[in-house]
Amino acid sequence: MKGGLGRRAAKARAVELFDAVGLKDPERVSRRLPAELSGGMQQRAMLAIAISCDPDLLIADEPTTALDVKTQAEIVALLRELRGRIGLSLLFVSHDLAVVTELCDRIAVFRHGRIVEHADTRELLERPQHPYTQSLLAAAGLGGTTDAH
Repeated sequence: MKGGLGRRAAKARAVELFDAVGLKDPERVSRRLPAELSGGMQQRAMLAIAISCDPDLLIADEPTTALDVKTQAEIVALLRELRGRIGLSLLFVSHDLAVVTELCDRIAVFRHGRIVEHADTRELLERPQHPYTQSLLAAAGLGGTTDAH
């Protein structure tokens, strides 16, 4: 018994979670090895594991890295859906500002391990204060001003 569940109940819970994160044919997927899954399927399986204990907070560190654009959009949509459906708070760590601005309510910009700026997403995009934030936004093609003080 693991986590208070017997083998059958644990298997059923895994299939339920795989279904909840949008894996097609979750019963079949539950019998496959990780190496037999695509990158997007692996990421969905990891999200299933992450939500299996009903956390209040999910820390997602680069969850869309190495995924194609379509799969990346699906994972972002899934994270957004999970936030609403199960009341999940999300700490999203990424260097991909386009994805961050699409998903996050607030942004903290780190440089050399320190926060140099934090603000509501819209405010940060429209009025970045720190030169490093300004350069990141410009490099990502996300606008912002370059003369903010």
